[in-house]
Amino acid sequence: MVGADSLSGPLDPAADAGYPDAPPRMGFFTDTSVCIGCKACEVACKEWNGVPEDGLNLLGMSFDNTGALTANSWRHVAFIEQQAPTAVQAPGGDGVRWLMSSDVCKHCTHAACLDVCPTGALFRTEFGTVVVQADVCNGCGNCIPACPYGVIDQREGDGRAWKCTLCYDRIGDGLMPACATACPTESIQYGPLDELRERAERRVEHLREVGTEEARLYGHDPHDGVGGDGAFFLLLDEPEVYGLPPDPVVTTRDLPAMWRRAGMAAAGMAAAAVVAFLGGRP
Repeated sequence: MVGADSLSGPLDPAADAGYPDAPPRMGFFTDTSVCIGCKACEVACKEWNGVPEDGLNLLGMSFDNTGALTANSWRHVAFIEQQAPTAVQAPGGDGVRWLMSSDVCKHCTHAACLDVCPTGALFRTEFGTVVVQADVCNGCGNCIPACPYGVIDQREGDGRAWKCTLCYDRIGDGLMPACATACPTESIQYGPLDELRERAERRVEHLREVGTEEARLYGHDPHDGVGGDGAFFLLLDEPEVYGLPPDPVVTTRDLPAMWRRAGMAAAGMAAAAVVAFLGGRP
């Protein structure tokens, strides 16, 4: 049933999807301040989920070899080279720093991809995550432009949509997702979302206390344009630097108002047609 917050605002997505006794919502907290760019997460994701190989050639602009999240890259480690802030420059260094971040599907509270899927291939799990059922997907592609983050992609030669499942098959058995298990620095942390948000707030406070004033959280706020993300990040610069939209909004948020306006317009046209017909009678 569509409620006041079903298309926007904070809510429990599992309960909204009809799970009466859902477990705590699970998710990812990615602390980019300790990411070393090893790409163990990319490899672990591919190995566990049987994702086809890709990104075997460097792109020629950094050590990034995948470029973006795609149907064949459900984790993407970005390498961003930039001038380091004075406060974090090492004595005698060259003034350059690397920002590294492992991007992934955000498992939005309000997932437009799920809203527009005509076959039910995309569904909400009891953990609040969003999963694609490949055997149900008909390759229509509606979900791709619906995603405010540009996460979902169609696989060439296949046509179906693919993305991170947050290792639904693993977490259902009490295991951690493959990427978080493989991460050597605990940059990728998995657990109950409420606990992760509290941990992230403490981490930001600590970083600012030691001089990293630019530390900030992204995707953690339940009152943002997607109702908060199930996979959120600690960043050391503006979201755009990492290739993330600064203010994402669920693309289906305004659907009720759009349908109301369309209905009013249709009613007005029908009324005008009736008046024109009756007015033209002798």
